[in-house]
Amino acid sequence: MKSFLSLLATASILGTGALLTPASAQQTIKIGVPTSVQLQVGRDTQNAIKMAIEDINSKGGLVGRKLEMVAADETENPEQGIAAIKKLTADEKVDVLIGGYTSGVTLAQLPHISNAKTIYLGVGAASPAITAKVKTDYENYKYIFRVSPIHAGHQARALVDFINGKLKGEMGLKKVAIVGENAKWVQDLVPILKKGAVEGGTEVPMAEFFDTSTSDFSPLFAKVKSSGAQYLIVILSHASSDIFVKQWHDAQVPIPIGGIDVKSQDADFFTRVSGKALSETVGLFATRAPLTEKTIPFWDEFVKRFGTAPVYTGVGAYDAIYVYAEAVKRANSVEPNAVIKELEKTDYVGIAGKIQFDEVHDVKTGPGLQNLLFAQWQKDGARIVVWPKASETGKMIPPPWMN
Repeated sequence: MKSFLSLLATASILGTGALLTPASAQQTIKIGVPTSVQLQVGRDTQNAIKMAIEDINSKGGLVGRKLEMVAADETENPEQGIAAIKKLTADEKVDVLIGGYTSGVTLAQLPHISNAKTIYLGVGAASPAITAKVKTDYENYKYIFRVSPIHAGHQARALVDFINGKLKGEMGLKKVAIVGENAKWVQDLVPILKKGAVEGGTEVPMAEFFDTSTSDFSPLFAKVKSSGAQYLIVILSHASSDIFVKQWHDAQVPIPIGGIDVKSQDADFFTRVSGKALSETVGLFATRAPLTEKTIPFWDEFVKRFGTAPVYTGVGAYDAIYVYAEAVKRANSVEPNAVIKELEKTDYVGIAGKIQFDEVHDVKTGPGLQNLLFAQWQKDGARIVVWPKASETGKMIPPPWMN
């Protein structure tokens, strides 16, 4: 009898535990973070989310629950990216996903995000194809939103404005070469860029892709010189910016460079390449400037805590937490369908500008919204905004060997 009662008591305890486990699992709202954790974009994504979570938790959390972050390394590989999504949704059972970096990886993840019926707020990948699925198959892909950056098409149009407004309009440069890594987001961007430049009266004698594993850019630089281009637009994220810029500097290529160089957005890039980025102009989504009332306070706090300025994924991830939090508050729930309806109504002032979503859940661009700034590396690693004109903080300089 005693043995039976002991077994009954044990079963009762286990049963109670089984009943309590789901409840205790619901004590936190889990933020799943799929990102390339070894890169600056991944580190800044996690650090910015930590900042936002600590702030929200210090004020009592969200709908009576604290927030918790769980990260998974998606590297820059589609298979690893899929594994990261499965780990976060199936094993960790996160309530929302915030992260991403590589467009090819994110595109591979989409069906798995849809199957998991988990909201995904992208803060890294730029291909328009990511959110296009929201329009073609809303019921399956309504979970997908892009908080940051503005997509490659919008970036191309911003680059067109830089080419025709700054390079041609202000500096009188008539010929521009375009080179970019052979990646999905660049393939989306270059045709729009070339067409816009030509329609604006700028000649494009060369537009070419190079492999992301390229380690010797001298043949490419030789082709650019022979094309007669007066400026080189470069678009890369996964290829080695360090090698590209060092070789450009060391060869004293007589053509200034600028464009979208994601790793050159890193705060330590200038130091990392021993100052050889001097005069490179880089597209940025935010910098320490009064873009909104939140920009400088966030920037200074991030630098104070982590010892470096944030790259664009950190800015986007920080905003994504608050965009999600506001939607949850309005829905008074973390149930995906309820939150999605509120996310679609988002009108939130973030770090880089106001955040609103269009009909395919893509972040909008335009006056007061998120835009692309062009900042030039200058003396001692200072970053000077040179375009758009309304945001200019200094004058553009040529490479030192072209003075």
